Order: sequence, then structure tokens, then C-alpha cells
Amino acid sequence: MTDMHTGRPATLAPNGMVTCPHALASQAGVDVLRAGGSAVDAAIATSAALSVLYPHMTGVGGDAFWLIYDATTRTVRYIDGGGRATAGGTIEAFTRRGLAEVPYRGVLPGTLTVPGAVASWGAAHAAHGLLPLKRCLESAIGYARSGFPVTARLAHWRDSVSGELARSPEAAAIFLKDGAVLTNPDLARTLEAIASDGWHGFYDGDVARELVRWSAANDGFFAPDDLKAQLARWGEPIKGSYRGVTIYETPAPTQGFAVLEMMNLLEPLELHSKPFLGPDTVHAMVQAKQLAYHDRDRHLADPRFAPVPMDRLISKAYADERRPLMDPARAIPWDRVPSYGSLTGDTVYIAVVDADGNAVSLIHSLYGVFGAAVVAGRTGVVLQNRSAYFSLDPTSPNRVEPGKTPLHTLIASLAFRDDRLWAAVGCMGADGQPQIHLQTYLAMIDHGRDIQEALETARFLSGRFGIGEARDTLHIEGRFPAATIAELERRGHLINRWGAWSETAGHAHGITIDPASGLRAGGADPRSDGAAIGY
Repeated sequence: MTDMHTGRPATLAPNGMVTCPHALASQAGVDVLRAGGSAVDAAIATSAALSVLYPHMTGVGGDAFWLIYDATTRTVRYIDGGGRATAGGTIEAFTRRGLAEVPYRGVLPGTLTVPGAVASWGAAHAAHGLLPLKRCLESAIGYARSGFPVTARLAHWRDSVSGELARSPEAAAIFLKDGAVLTNPDLARTLEAIASDGWHGFYDGDVARELVRWSAANDGFFAPDDLKAQLARWGEPIKGSYRGVTIYETPAPTQGFAVLEMMNLLEPLELHSKPFLGPDTVHAMVQAKQLAYHDRDRHLADPRFAPVPMDRLISKAYADERRPLMDPARAIPWDRVPSYGSLTGDTVYIAVVDADGNAVSLIHSLYGVFGAAVVAGRTGVVLQNRSAYFSLDPTSPNRVEPGKTPLHTLIASLAFRDDRLWAAVGCMGADGQPQIHLQTYLAMIDHGRDIQEALETARFLSGRFGIGEARDTLHIEGRFPAATIAELERRGHLINRWGAWSETAGHAHGITIDPASGLRAGGADPRSDGAAIGY
């Protein structure tokens, strides 16, 4: 019997691997790989299945951002699947309604931006798909039509927002009925339309007409031209390095640069020489987070509408300028490094590596639990509330404007050692996502943990989770050493002790590739319903 250092071993496989927060969705992706599909085909299959199986965290009505590694050309490309604000989405439109901010729930945030995920599926499939889109969506359609088991986590989050879901008759009819099995036949028909006609099946057909009809009947923003204008955009990722590992992240309007800035701030501190989960390491990571998030809140917006100094933000020279603000002895008061926002948010992350070495790192989300908590008529589609991130301050770089994508907390990453693909890592957790990327990578790079051990490591998140909490609250899982927590309190951190495990600490998933054998090692967060499955 070997010594056990983790709750479960990493999944090892010689060919393909899929990991995500629901085991049935991972299986759907592996089925597509076995059928001859590419990493992109499998990612679409997994994303679509999660849109049915994990409706509290993702869906057809959400946004998605991709990093795609092509093993033949050895290049990484980025797809921006962020939804654009509608033509009627203006500050004046909210002023006329007597609103000083974009609501968090309801028809208005649900229809202020057009869902972008389906457009991103189409763009990725057109470039890298090997199987018909219909085959990729087969599992999702089957689960929507025939039903799937309601997990304890889904039941918990459904119950937590049942009052808001009850205000949407269509949502209540799907999610608030009794039973251990949930079906969504309207969503099955929407997915069938996408399977048959791709982009047109969602943005310019019967589904689109129903989205517009329902929106108009409920004082929403959708118009036919808004849906037709929604296209995914190809672009270049951003990248940085930490102790010889090259890490790619998604660029603006996402907050991926925060991961690279934090790593630049921390690299000279030689955290690998300090105790794992010790107070010096946590203290330094929290202060790096505060500086990076301050920069995020000042600068991050849709780069097509506002200048984002990305090259400077991810440069090591800029980190050298900012690092003197870090205090090794005391916590930095949040008012000294101002920020705003909330950690609340729900998302799914998908990692895929196929037998040819191609990889996908995909993040797909509705933002809040069940998004805007509305289902758009007879489409079965839960609409996101990502537009709640828009500001109604006309001086803000993130102010709402037609055609604009709001600041996005969604990020995905790929990492390389010696120019060879090494890891795909991502997570849910809104503002917590860069912090989880950082903790996962440092566990592997600095302390030699494998992907499963890194994902199961006790986790912390700095920031507030809701109105009324202090912005410098440090939420920390109870599995941290007691001495670490005590020393962090002594240094002035405002500690909120979670239990040993907390789902609020996020779902993270990942795949690594052994450079010698080529074996794929998959990890799945036990805080989720997920599994890493390979073949």
C-alpha cells in the first residue's frame, strides 16, 4: 500500500483526455474523441453537455472564451466569444427606467448582451472540427430531451435562487418541478437547430425569432439585428513566464493579464524556497492580487472601445515598479489599493487534449447562479447576467455602449515547458479565477504537486463575496495549517474561516502532459461533480 497524499489520483491516459465539472459531460467529450473528433469537437460536445447538465453555471445563453493549441503549427490562438451589448443598450435606456445601475437579475441584464457562446462554437468548429456539429451536440440533445439526474450541488444552487427563478414562468416550469430527473425539451429543440444550421440555427431563425418575441414582451433589449451582429472574434493570446514556464492567458476584455502580473510580482520572491501553504507564501500572493486587481479595475474594458495598456501591465519591468508597494510584514489595507467588485460568479471550465497533441482550454459561463434567472420563452435557454458588470458611469472605461463587451472575469490558460505543451488549467470563480490559476500553477511549478494534488490543495480567495463584507477579507479553507492562519491574522489579515472544503473556493480542472512519455494526466476538482476521463 502506497502513502496517500491526495484524495484521488490523477487520471492517466495515453491518448485523449477531457476534464470538466460534470462527469457525464467529460464522458460526452471523450466519446467524441473516440469517434475521431478533434480536441475542438470534444470541447464543443463537453460545453454543450454542460449547458444542459450544469444549468446553474453555464448554458447556451452564456459567453465563452477559448485558447486553442494546434500541434501541427505549434501555435496558440484565442477566440473571443463575449456577447456584445445590443443597439438599445445605452446609459440613457437605464436612466429612462429610473435605474442607477444594471440590475443583477431579470430580463434587462439577460437581454442587454447577446449570448456569445454559440458563435464561438461555430468559429472553433469551422477552423478545427473533424466531425459534423450534429455529432458534437448529440449527447447534449439526448440529456435535454430524455433527462438527466439532478445532483446534490445542482439542487442546492437551484434552491438558493428558487425565489428568483419563480419570477420567470419558463424557468420555474423547468427547474422548480419535483423529481430526481430534469428535462428541458425546449432546449433540446434549440440545440437541434444549432446542430442543423450552426450559427444560423441560433442567431437567425426560429430560435432567434422566439428570443426577440419574448424579449419584446418583457421590456427587454433584443432586436433581430442585435442577434445577427453577434460573431466570435479570433485574436492573439497574451503570455508571460514564471520560473521557465511560459503561460498563455486570454486577453482583454478578460482579466487574464492579472495572472501574469501576479506571477511577475512574485517571481523574484522565490516562493519555491518557502514552506508550501506557509504564511509568507499566502501573504505575498494576497498582496500581489491586490496590486493586480487594482490595475484591472482601473484599466480593463473592451479594447475596441477603450485603450488597455496590456503590454505594460504584463511586463516584468512594470511589476518591478509595483512590487515596492508590497509589505512583507503587514497586510495592505484595501483602501490603500482601491478596488471594487464581488467574487460571486459561476462558470464551467473545460480542458481537452486529443491523441494528436492538440489542446483546448475553454471557459464558458452564465456569470451568476442561473445567470439572469430567466429562461427566454420557448427556447429553453437560460440567459446570462454578465452585463451586470457594465457601469452606468459615463466616465468609466467599462460603461455600457452598443456593440461593447463588458469586463469579463472569464479566463483560460495553457502552459509550456521548453516550448512543449505542458498544461491546460482553468476554473470557475469570477474574481477568484486569477487567484486560483496562480495557486494551481505555483503548487505544480514551485512545489512539484501533480495536477490532481494541486487542485485539491487547500485554497484561499481574497476579496469580498457580497455587499457588506470588507474588501480585504481573506477567505481560507480550514485545511490550511493552524499556524499559517494564526500568523496571517497577526499580520493584519481579516480572516473568514471556511470549512475544510468549500465549493465557494471554486471548481478548477486541468490536464498536464509528461514530456518524456507523452502521457496525459487529468485532474478534477472534488469541489465539483466533475471527472477527468481519458482513453
